[in-house]
Amino acid sequence: MNTFSDDLTHLLFNRKKSVRAEWEARPAAVLIPIYLDQGEWFLVFTRRTEHVENHRGQVAFPGGVIEVDDRSAEETALREAEEEIGLQRDAVQILGSLDTLLTVTQFRIIPFIGRIPWPYQFTPNQDEVARVFTVPLPWLMDPENLEVRERRPLENGPSVPVYYFKPFEGEVIWGATARITLNLLEIIEPLKTAK
Repeated sequence: MNTFSDDLTHLLFNRKKSVRAEWEARPAAVLIPIYLDQGEWFLVFTRRTEHVENHRGQVAFPGGVIEVDDRSAEETALREAEEEIGLQRDAVQILGSLDTLLTVTQFRIIPFIGRIPWPYQFTPNQDEVARVFTVPLPWLMDPENLEVRERRPLENGPSVPVYYFKPFEGEVIWGATARITLNLLEIIEPLKTAK
């Protein structure tokens, strides 16, 4: 005869595990456009306008909240890139995704890497994007261009590292965008040493 503890053991063993934050994280997706130009790889970034709802004036990758009509997070990333910078979906070759990122601003972001043709004529949505710019991958990979600062938490506890890249053409890549970029750099590290 099954007991409560037997049933509970069965339920616990067979359930799908997840990570729970102390807040409800909104699911989102971003696209990291990457292209090859004259033998060098570049990443495409945006700087958000000062009148968007979230992350005003910050450097970001094209992306946003996963909407009910989106069939997948990948579709969200492609849709948002098309809406924000005019990057047509059929111009993007999705290479894969990075680790999901939980942010202090209560987003759960799935980043996708997408190779794009170059040159490409972006058409930024002026309500959302103040600027589109590109950064060479070798510059991002240079440890001299990265700084780690400590942020004190609101309550007592350990400080939290916040990553900043040095200004590139006047733009500062930091926070979640820097963490996503660093995740990509960790993944491609073996490719750098294989050459």
